[in-house]
Amino acid sequence: MSISSKSLAIVYHSPYGHTAKVARYIEQGALDAGVCVSLMNVEQIDWDVLDTADAIIFGCPTYMGSISAAMKLFMEQSSKRWLARAWQGKLAAAFTNGGGLSGDKLAVLQQINLFAMQHGMLWSGLPLMATGRSVEDVNRMSSFLGLMTQSDNAPVDVTPPQGDLDTAIWFGKHIASQMLRLN
Repeated sequence: MSISSKSLAIVYHSPYGHTAKVARYIEQGALDAGVCVSLMNVEQIDWDVLDTADAIIFGCPTYMGSISAAMKLFMEQSSKRWLARAWQGKLAAAFTNGGGLSGDKLAVLQQINLFAMQHGMLWSGLPLMATGRSVEDVNRMSSFLGLMTQSDNAPVDVTPPQGDLDTAIWFGKHIASQMLRLN
């Protein structure tokens, strides 16, 4: 598929590598949909890329039912963009990864959703029905606000499970296609 001039940025925090792994699978899905993708850790932000992107997907681990401190710092550092309404009208989406099956991942997606709404962004969730609840099934956690994955506190080379990674690819394709429809 040819690459579009439309661009998608994926911004994440991943201290142990699990969230970065999910971000790479989301990137794969978006690339399969034919858009340009910039992948960046919140500790190495290229603000110009974010300002020119047509869509931004935000991701971080779920820590104690909340976003990570590094993601919160990134959000606070975006205040000049908030004041200038620089991201208003851009498509936004989110994902989170945690060790527990629940771990209050929904609270993280809600925090990121509120952040995007503060910026005047347009939200896209995960409109994918769950096919089951085994680790091989897509959207096994039945999340609709955004993508949820689980690492089960295992090494990054064996987790998240394949069903979660397949859901991440689907999510990347979905967000890219929504972005292309909007522009």
